Amino acid sequence: MKRQKRDRMDRAFSKGFQAGVGGRSKENCPYSGLDSRSQWLGGWREGVDGRLNGLFNK
Repeated sequence: MKRQKRDRMDRAFSKGFQAGVGGRSKENCPYSGLDSRSQWLGGWREGVDGRLNGLFNK
């Protein structure tokens, strides 16, 4: 069975989340497109919120 690629927006969100949990700056966003960038920043915000609330350890 072939493995399907994940949706690009899901991938952008996931990468942003990982960056937020890792404590990286939001200026490090690798996306320039509006939709992908907004998904990445949304994931970044959730990752930062989780890290600040103590859900994740670095």
